[in-house]
Amino acid sequence: MEDLNPGLETVKENPVENKKNMNKIIMIGLIVIAVALGTLTGYFFSGKKPLGKISQPTMTGVVPSEKIAKGAEFGTKDTGKADNATGVVEKGGIDGEGTHKLIREGGPSQTLYMTSSVLDLDQFVGRKIQVWGETNRSQKAGWFMDVIKVKVLE
Repeated sequence: MEDLNPGLETVKENPVENKKNMNKIIMIGLIVIAVALGTLTGYFFSGKKPLGKISQPTMTGVVPSEKIAKGAEFGTKDTGKADNATGVVEKGGIDGEGTHKLIREGGPSQTLYMTSSVLDLDQFVGRKIQVWGETNRSQKAGWFMDVIKVKVLE
């Protein structure tokens, strides 16, 4: 009988080689599935509110002076587990810590030194307010806070 494909070798099946190739295909498939599931999970959770974080601000930055009235609130809607304090705002921190201070009842030891990543605290100087925010470490200030919400009391 004559060979129809001269010069070509007959391919013989090798079960060990076929098993290795099948394992490679399965492994690549599993990696593709894992990446797809990870991407979908990230996409799904990206629209969710992170646990323990503060919600988006309502009115931030510089507030029009006509809106600053008794009972008005500015900053974030949801304060979560933020600390809060009440007092009268004065300009100036202590040795470079804070831009403002909240003078509270009880004397100088009760003063809250503040900064705000959300609001311009200059607008509230001389007013009695309640503040909410995150207490931060400091070197000089007894109590130092990043203010995220303000409520005008007087």
